Amino acid sequence: MLYLVIKAAISGVIVAVVSEIARRYPGWGGLVASLPLTSLLAMLWLWRDTSDPQRVAALAWSTFWFILPSLPLFVALPLLLRSSLGFWLSMAIVVAGTLALYALMFWAAPRLGLKL
Repeated sequence: MLYLVIKAAISGVIVAVVSEIARRYPGWGGLVASLPLTSLLAMLWLWRDTSDPQRVAALAWSTFWFILPSLPLFVALPLLLRSSLGFWLSMAIVVAGTLALYALMFWAAPRLGLKL
């Protein structure tokens, strides 16, 4: 249980640091937020828990394919916010759209020969 708390604390600190950087310097915050910190942490935790290179490789491969349906969020959100829709409505739209694209990826992946 302590191990889980440590993992959560480290991950939470990273999110807090990114949000503080973004509050002060939006450009730098975007850079730090774009780093694959969550993915790297997940791979590190998975390696520590399993020492299985195949599982880590599968996680990296799946992460790559699931980044693709999330990319439109980063284009749509600024456009929606600039169109005066409001923060919460814009967030709801991009989250719903991203979930729909994830569902499409789950449907399309096996048809494209991808094992996720």
